[in-house]
Amino acid sequence: MRILVVEDEKEISDGISAILRGEGYQVDAVYDGLSGLDSILGDIYDLILLDLMLPKLNGIDILRNARMEGIKTPIIILTAKSQTEDKVQGLDLGADDYLTKPFDAGELLARIRARTRKPGQDNDSALTFGDIKLDKNSYKLCGKEKSVKLGNKEFQLLECLMADPGHIHTKDTLISKVWGFCDDGDYNSLEVYISFLRKKLKFVEAETQIITTKGVGYSIEEGRHDG
Repeated sequence: MRILVVEDEKEISDGISAILRGEGYQVDAVYDGLSGLDSILGDIYDLILLDLMLPKLNGIDILRNARMEGIKTPIIILTAKSQTEDKVQGLDLGADDYLTKPFDAGELLARIRARTRKPGQDNDSALTFGDIKLDKNSYKLCGKEKSVKLGNKEFQLLECLMADPGHIHTKDTLISKVWGFCDDGDYNSLEVYISFLRKKLKFVEAETQIITTKGVGYSIEEGRHDG
């Protein structure tokens, strides 16, 4: 498994690289933003560790450009405690997780394992349930005759629901999987994205629906009406 480390502080970069190589990962390290973006666009990695404060090009711009170019590789952003706004912006732009410096080796490795874990179902290029299909390559939700492109958060949320249809997924679980952390404001964001998904299910004329279990969470089921 190949990991790219984009971190300008060489001591930190060397420490991270040593930890990862000790676990059997192949590691490439670059020390400025332009080199980082070139590596992301020009090579294939299983995961990217991306510092936000970088010379030549900052991490936010790297993330934005990478996602605009269709790079879907999991990206974990590295932040300082004072970078709350940048952290939120990074997650909104499609970062999969974040680590706040300083962090220990155990936390780093756990986050990497979580973001590179591939359940058997994930080996397929699409998930199907009821009368809908979720295409993992194109990020499209497909009905019998219509299809619609999903945003990154919409895709991750629907993927969570479709991976275990009929199961009630708690709000905290969904937020943790999609946003990577949980605070009070994320409950409103979750409701907004559920609303977006319901509109897109309606657009593709699906009978499959997202069901609310009041006070608990959401499930995806066939041919029921949400109460």
